[in-house]
Amino acid sequence: MKTNLSSQIKLDRIPKRYYAPDGELELAALTRDEKVYTKIFEGSEEGSVYVAHDVAELIQKCKAEHRHCVLALGSGVGTHAVYAELVRMYQAGEVSFSNVIVFNIGEYYPLAEGAPGTMSLLKELLLDKVNIDPENIHSPGKLVSKEDVYQYCKNYEEEIEACGGIDLALCEIGAVGNLAFNEPGSQLNSSCRLMLLGSDARHMASSQFNSSENVPRSAVTLGISNLMSARRIVCVAWGENKANIVKRTIEGDITDLIPSSFLQTHRRAKIVLDLSAAEALTRISRPWLVTSCEWDEKLIRRAIVWLCKVTGKPILKLTDKDYNDNGLSELVALFGSAYNVNIRIFNSLQHTITGWPGGKPNADDTFRPERAKPYPKRVIVFSPHPDDDVISMGGTLKRLADQKHDVHVAYETSGNIAVGDEDMMRYIMLIDNIAKKFKFDTPELLKKSNEIHKFIGKKKDGESDTPDIRFIKTMIRQGEARTACNYIGIKPQNVHFLNLPFYETGTIKKGDLSEADIQIVKDLIESVKPHQIFVAGDLADPHGTHKVCLDAVLAAFGCTVAHGPNGKSTISKWPFLLAPRNCVRNVTLSSNTSRRWRVLLSWEMTNVCSGNVPKTATKLRPIFMPA
Repeated sequence: MKTNLSSQIKLDRIPKRYYAPDGELELAALTRDEKVYTKIFEGSEEGSVYVAHDVAELIQKCKAEHRHCVLALGSGVGTHAVYAELVRMYQAGEVSFSNVIVFNIGEYYPLAEGAPGTMSLLKELLLDKVNIDPENIHSPGKLVSKEDVYQYCKNYEEEIEACGGIDLALCEIGAVGNLAFNEPGSQLNSSCRLMLLGSDARHMASSQFNSSENVPRSAVTLGISNLMSARRIVCVAWGENKANIVKRTIEGDITDLIPSSFLQTHRRAKIVLDLSAAEALTRISRPWLVTSCEWDEKLIRRAIVWLCKVTGKPILKLTDKDYNDNGLSELVALFGSAYNVNIRIFNSLQHTITGWPGGKPNADDTFRPERAKPYPKRVIVFSPHPDDDVISMGGTLKRLADQKHDVHVAYETSGNIAVGDEDMMRYIMLIDNIAKKFKFDTPELLKKSNEIHKFIGKKKDGESDTPDIRFIKTMIRQGEARTACNYIGIKPQNVHFLNLPFYETGTIKKGDLSEADIQIVKDLIESVKPHQIFVAGDLADPHGTHKVCLDAVLAAFGCTVAHGPNGKSTISKWPFLLAPRNCVRNVTLSSNTSRRWRVLLSWEMTNVCSGNVPKTATKLRPIFMPA
């Protein structure tokens, strides 16, 4: 069963020739604004495989030349799938690491013995799973005093030079354009040094250390000059949250405020992206500026909204001159005049806006994004964590309840990782005091309380919670969620906690989506028999829990992705057909400004009240709505 269906969501609006053209001439035209060689793939999986094979090819080339292959490796989450593919290739006998020397790009400082760090991640993901000589692994993770850090960094650079320099540096473009631990403000000539970490870098590492407070405030990192001295550099970036910084890296000016922009100075730098991370690049977001377009409703809508921003005019006041001066003369030729385009897009946008997310009863629904009947509707809102429903679509959820629909909220995971130890201990102390007051301080309760106090008192950074502590943290999140649902007006019996198994590992790293997860979601859908399904969450991080939870919902339909005769993605199985319908967003409709999203899958059922999934032909209509 395919479990990565969420990656297909955007494929129906980005023709492949924009990101992977067949000819070099077409590629040259598309990339005229790009100052670094860039490869774009549909998803992070394909991109990771490409990078891994690129690394393996270099290793084999160096081996054929009877020399070591020196790699400088980062441990950002974007590189993890690359390392997984390298491990697979090694296990399949496709590559050997016997001639590889690895230098860790950076390590937290100070780092206590046994504490999690970048080298521990590299070992877990790659180095402990391949045949690399332990003597060939180098990292700036040794404990040294602050007075000795400067000389230690110089020695680390000399180790690299003694090995013949770096053949390839592999890392991820950070959220603020950082390379390795080089924060904004790093200079092109910066060398290996101790770097004070910004709040963004510490926040990104918080999951590894259980909280931002536990993340070391500095790190020893290879400088920009060290990375630029590598014979080749490969940087990866996945996900919508990287789109803006990727655009500034590739198409913007070189500036120390965006360290990744220095990649423009390297002759053999390469950036590998998925479509989500590439969506702000000109050839993806505004292809009409670099090539002739395959115009469809969504692309026309996006172009007109962009033109309104550029000109500062409302849609109905755009003129032929506005279109011609901004690279959109094709649309004027296609529709005959600016007036014809304006009216069509104005009406199209108008018909995507509604204050009745469940459909307005007893109203003509011809031009509404949701049908009027049946009323009231049974609705399921899937929420990855016990707060994403309110964060992503609290207003819509309140509207659905106020408009008397039968709303169910399904929390797919416990979200217990988000509960801090200090918050949990407040509840433990509360229980201790209440138990003493009302005389239910049994020996069993006192024993559990003492065990928890003792564990928390000795807990180390990165250490997993005990099952009892995870249960208490789960109950805290469930209590918060029930309170929110009660305030909105959701019936208590309509609040479901699915606790999908993939999440319950007890660690930050989660398991893979399994048949058991999918079956739990499917059972709920078959039990409720909803007329509408909303999936709340955030697709910005393609490796996050939100994406897996969306995949679980899509896979619960037993769906397979295919392409229909019109070239658009369809998802089909059972008797259902998932077909595109109007996109509901706020009227500014920038290509992807809203990072919080909701996917509404609504279908007409001939026999909605039947006890089984209807066997008559039905139609599902995905609608993307504003948060």
